[in-house]
Amino acid sequence: MTFSLIARCPRTGQMGVATTTSGFAVGSRVPYAQAGVGAVATQHRTDPRLGPRGLALLASGCTAAETVAALAASTPDHGWRQLGVVDAAGRTAFFHGARVKPRSGAAQADGVLALGNILANDDVLPAMLAGFATAPDAPLATRMIAALQAGEDAGGEHGAISSAAIKIAWRESFSYVDLRVDHHAAPIAELRRLWEVYAPDAELHVRRAVDPESVGP
Repeated sequence: MTFSLIARCPRTGQMGVATTTSGFAVGSRVPYAQAGVGAVATQHRTDPRLGPRGLALLASGCTAAETVAALAASTPDHGWRQLGVVDAAGRTAFFHGARVKPRSGAAQADGVLALGNILANDDVLPAMLAGFATAPDAPLATRMIAALQAGEDAGGEHGAISSAAIKIAWRESFSYVDLRVDHHAAPIAELRRLWEVYAPDAELHVRRAVDPESVGP
């Protein structure tokens, strides 16, 4: 009952995960990203331990495929897990355990992976890729949220979604974007609104951290 988009922007090098579900506080469990390393989504009977473990594997030099294989092999409960990875080169890989509930699956394009379980139909994941591709020059966060909305418009999951989140890493060790909607009747629309409010100050928050003298009072 979760669908997510994992992506890398070839123009900026930003990478991240956008995700939504009918459950509570999806942003605390599913998305993980590290600048220059990659992005990981761990979902369906979610094990949040697999996110940091996946980033560590990517940082050690593993490809997306090698990372997914190692993550699946590292947990005796892999049958319940659904994993997706995009590495710093834009390569994608995914894993569906044998006990992941249908409809589930993945759809891939260059540098982007849509991943979902307990979906309403088979159109959701291709719709997410199409939504992501509609404005290639837009900021990565804008494109990723558009992908979530396209997936919801195509049917989404079996339940009504209530939480959504986006995490994007870029250049620094801390997140460039980390926004969450934890309980809302229209979480994707609210996530878009939060991004539109945050976007003008995104660079300012980075400068406050790395070059505070450059920031005015």
